[in-house]
Formats: sequence, C-alpha cells, structure tokens
Amino acid sequence: MTKRRTSLSHPPRQSGWGALSLEMLLSNLPGAVYRCLNDAHSTMQFASAGIEALTGYPPDAFRPPSKLTYASIIEPHDRVAVAAQIEAAIAEGKPYQVSYRILTSKGATKWIWEQGAAVVDASGAIVALEGFLADYTSVKNADATIREHASMLDKASDAIFVMNLAGTIIFWNKGAEGLFGVVPQQAIGCRYADLFAIPVSGYRKAHHAVMVEGEWRGEMSLALHDDTTVHTAMRWTLVPADADAGTSAKILVISSDISERKNAEARVHRMAYFDPLTDLPNRARFLDTLHHALLGSARNNRVGVLMFCDLDNFKSINDTRGHAAGDCLLQAVARRLERSVRATDMVARLGGDEFVVLLPAEDETFLGGARRAEKVASTILELMATPVRLAGDSESITASIGITLFSGSNETVESVLMKADAAMYQAKSAGRKTYRFFDPVMQESMVAQLNLQLSLRSALTDDEFVLYYQPQVGSDGAVLGAEALIRWQCKDGRMILPGDFIHAAEASGQIVEIGHWVLATACKQLAHWSRCAATQHLTLSINISALQFLEADFVTDTEEIFAATGVDPRRVKLELTESLLVTDVVSTAEKMEHLKALGVMFALDDFGTGYSSLSYLRKLPLDQLKIDTTFMRDVLTSRSDASIVRSIIALGDSLGLEVLAEGVESIGQRDFLHDAGCDAYQGFLYRPGLPAEGFMQYATAHLRAPPIGRHAG
Repeated sequence: MTKRRTSLSHPPRQSGWGALSLEMLLSNLPGAVYRCLNDAHSTMQFASAGIEALTGYPPDAFRPPSKLTYASIIEPHDRVAVAAQIEAAIAEGKPYQVSYRILTSKGATKWIWEQGAAVVDASGAIVALEGFLADYTSVKNADATIREHASMLDKASDAIFVMNLAGTIIFWNKGAEGLFGVVPQQAIGCRYADLFAIPVSGYRKAHHAVMVEGEWRGEMSLALHDDTTVHTAMRWTLVPADADAGTSAKILVISSDISERKNAEARVHRMAYFDPLTDLPNRARFLDTLHHALLGSARNNRVGVLMFCDLDNFKSINDTRGHAAGDCLLQAVARRLERSVRATDMVARLGGDEFVVLLPAEDETFLGGARRAEKVASTILELMATPVRLAGDSESITASIGITLFSGSNETVESVLMKADAAMYQAKSAGRKTYRFFDPVMQESMVAQLNLQLSLRSALTDDEFVLYYQPQVGSDGAVLGAEALIRWQCKDGRMILPGDFIHAAEASGQIVEIGHWVLATACKQLAHWSRCAATQHLTLSINISALQFLEADFVTDTEEIFAATGVDPRRVKLELTESLLVTDVVSTAEKMEHLKALGVMFALDDFGTGYSSLSYLRKLPLDQLKIDTTFMRDVLTSRSDASIVRSIIALGDSLGLEVLAEGVESIGQRDFLHDAGCDAYQGFLYRPGLPAEGFMQYATAHLRAPPIGRHAG
C-alpha cells in the first residue's frame, strides 16, 4: 500500500466498481479487499468493511480527509521488509505475498497476510495497488507452537520418531539422529525395518501389538551402519487418526539407549558364570548345564558323557616356576581342551587345575557314548603331549582323565561328578597320562561315602560329636597337656573314630565346620581347666585341617572363639600338617604370625611323612615337631626308623623346637626316646584318649611341679 513508480509492460486492469451485489460479497469475505492510489500518501481509494474487523478502524478512517494511513499501523520493525518485498515482486511483474504485524486501534498486535498486485494504465505506469488482507494470527501462532514442540522434541535426550502405519518414517528428532547416527534426510521416507535390518519376526511382533493393543513396550538390539549394535528400550504408541484435523493414524516411537546397562549386565553375567583366568565357564555355569543335560538325557533316553580332567604335575610347575607361569599354563590347557571338542560340547574349569568336559546326551547306547568319549579323551591326551612354552622355556604337561556315562533319571549332579572324579583317581593310580572309565565296582564304596557325608551333616546339628583328650607327658612323667581328639558318638551307641570319617569330611568340605566346632569346644574345656589350680598350667593341642586354616576368616574366627570362651591363647597349641606348609607359604606365615602375637603355639604334626623342607621350618613360627606314629612302631627293631627319629630330635634341638613323639606304647620306646633327647611323649603307654573327666583325674594323679623352659608356655 505504499506508492510505486515502477512502469509495467502488461496491459492495465479494468478500473471502476461493481454494483451493490459485489459490495455485499466483499463484506462477507474473511478479510478485507483494498485499493490504494500510487501517490505520495498511498491514498486509500477503497477498503471493504472487513478492514474494521482486522484493524479496529472503520474503512473511512483510512480515506481522505483522514490523515491515518494503513502503512502507519504496520509494526515499525516490519515496514522496511514489507516495502522491499512488494517492490521486488512488482519489479518482476508478479503479484506479491507478504506477512507482517499491525497494531490495532486497541493497541493489540495481529499478524496480517496480504496478497496483491499493481494496477497499471495503458502506458504501463502504476496507478494503484489492489489486494486482499487476512488475519494470519492464528496460523502464525499455530506455526510457532508447532515449531516450539518440534524444538522441544529435538532437545529430548531420547530418540523420538514417528512412522505411518506402513512403517515409513515421517518424523525424526535430533535424539534419534544422535542415538542411531542417521540424519533426518536419510531417515524420513525410509521404512524403519529396512533402516536397521531388524529381524522380520521382531518387527512384526511389535507392530501387531501396537495395532491390537494400542501400545508395545520392549527391547530391541539394532545394527547400525558402522557395524556397531545399540541396545534400546522402546515404547510404540498408536496415535489415532483425527478426522477434524485431517490427520491419519501414526505410530509414535520413544527409544532410550540401554547399551550401558545391557553391557553391565553382560559383564556381571560373565563374572558370575565364567572363569576370569581361562575365560571358560566356571563351576556355577557348569553345574547348571550338567543339571539340564541330565534332564534332557532322562527325557530323550540318550547317553551323555562327563569327563573329569586333572593335570598331573601342575603343582610342581606352579611351585617351581611361580603363579604367573602357572596361570599361563592353565590358559594354554584351556585352549587345548576347547580344540578337542565341538562347539556343542562344554569345557569348564572347576578350580585350580581341575577341568571338566561335558558331551551332551546324544548317543542311543552306552557303547556309542563310550566310543565318543574315547575319541575326545585321546585327542585331549594327544594335544597335552605337546610341551607348553613358558617364558621362553618348554614345559611338559600331562593329564589324568576320568570318564563316566549318564542316562536316565536315576543320576544326580552330585553322583555323576563323584563317578567322574573317582574314575580320574583310577587314571592317576594307573600311572597318570591316561584315562579311565568309571568302574561300577566302585559304586558300593562311593554310595557308602555319600551316605557318610549325609550323616555328617546331621551329626553337628544333633550334637553327636564329642572330644577326648590324650595326655602329653614330659620326661619326668608329669602331664604337660593334652591333644584334643574328636569322636563321633552315634545315636545307636557306636563310637566312630576320626580315621573313619575325617577323609569324607575333607572331601565334602564339611571339615571346616567340624573344625570350627572342635576349636570352640576345646578352648571352652581349656578355659575350664585354667580355673583349677591343679590344671591351670596345662596346654591343649588342637588339630587344624588345611581347608580350615586356609579359610579367609580363620584368624578372625579364632579370635572370636578366644574372646567367647575366655581361654588364655598362650595355652593353645594349634597342630598343622606338612601339606599345608607347601600350599601357600606366604599366607600361612602371615596367619601364624598374627596368632603368634596373641601367644598361640604351633606344632607341626606327622613330621617326616610329608613335604617339609628346612626352609619351611626356618620361615614359620613353629614351637614343636611331632614324630609320627609310623616311625615309632619299629624304632627298636629298624635301624632306619631309629636313625630318622634321632635325626628329627636333633633337628628340633638345633632349631630350638620342642619334639614330641606320638604312638609311644612301650617302656622300651620311651627309654629310647629319652636317651635320644626327646622332650615329650604321647601314646597308649600313658593313656589313650579320655573323656574330659577321665583326663582330669589322670592329670591330677600325675601332677608335678609346673614345667620350666619350653614347657612353660
């Protein structure tokens, strides 16, 4: 509506006005029609009645003699741009379309959409502008709202996109671009299933659910273009069609990245079910797999195979070459075992140098299973025969393999494992570096072993264990103390000696709980003796199994027992076996030193029958060596046994250790020991193990002045 001087080449428009009917038509338009002259003031020549609804001013307000012009109510910031756009369109001989803001008579702001064209005369000069004005405010606000919503969707961290019902993407926010690495130009127009190569079954399941139920929630793993995989938690929501708005039905998808959570879950699962050193399935994973294999065997009446593999000389290599070399060896063994079997078979590490191989139940006969097992076992032994390179050196390794076949519902995880373990020991007995099948003849012994272990479980809870005390006597005949000996007093009256059940307790691990009971009961008894003047000087020797001592909380448990019973730790003597000393010298020494600081004494039991070396004796805080009974039996008739006993006594004396001989049954044996310089005796010559009351009577009857020197504690 501003003055235009431009000349146009097209013919002029017809000027003049129509009849009353035309004015009525114009007054009913949703806007206003105008005509203004191309003069200095853009004089409004005509404005339809609709201009009042737009501006708040009646049409006459813009016509002479009024000085108000339409251009003056245009928002000042928009005037220059509007004039420029109209000028450019007219210069090209085209109609113009502009949008801008005006200030109404009441001071309100409205958006106006204007479309018009120049009116020219016969010479091509512009004589007027004619056009149409419409209220654009609601459209502009709606557009702003849409832009705002789109902006907010773009700022969302989740991936948000929209598909039509055919699965074609029609909206794609920045979160989707960031998560999937696909820009909107690539995504929009593509089918979702094609964009990520999703399995058809997974897509159909989600699509069917959202169409039937209106929503689907679930997880999807999507393969991206860079060959990586992103794990997502998705929610698909059906947005119904809106007839009033003219929109069709769509599917709104909100997707969150759960890759970190899924990866963490995978790491936790791997830690729980895989051995960190060899990357093989661990005991927990194996036991679960074996359980399912037994169920499948019973259900399908097929034969499966379990192989128990134990390395023959691993301990020696681990001790001489170090733990790092031992770890490398175990890793090499794991890889060789994996190469010996198919992908459907299982190799697992139970712990230490113990491995198992599980062949699924596939054979119809035991003969078929045995042939399959022999083939795999031979392959394993063949691969093991090749030396392993450790730190530049070659190290030979062999294995003993126990094999058992299983089929039907009569087997359990425990029984199958025990059979394979028993067969493995048969292979070791046969010279190692070989394999053996489980011999049914062993079944009876194994069943008895199982029954014994079951009975041991209830023995503790039913209070069937008791302690006997065998006197330990000095060279002057005085009772110095006792050794606590466990007995199993069955409900039927039978008394079972430790030799008949300790091995079963160690094999099942129950020795730890039993040992804890022994230590607590013995300390309670010793605290009772300390309250009596006649026996307050006595010491008490308590056997500690290797499994019990190696428990991480052994020292803490022992301290708690001392505190609970009120015993004087300086009267407690813990007896350890030689096998414990070579298991883990560093850890053993640390625990001994900790307890030694409390006053606890230590005795090395069955000295001379195991693996002891002088280096161990020098490194560990021992107080006593115990000569094993096996050397005492023939000490009077065998030169070699006599020499061994004298050597042990001399060794103890040179190291400042007390020496006690077990199994002393005759005066001749006692005299021999006395002449050799032995410090103390224990055996049937004095008394077998006695109940607590019997021991008190014996100790009181053989009371002497409290011993001095090493016996003083």
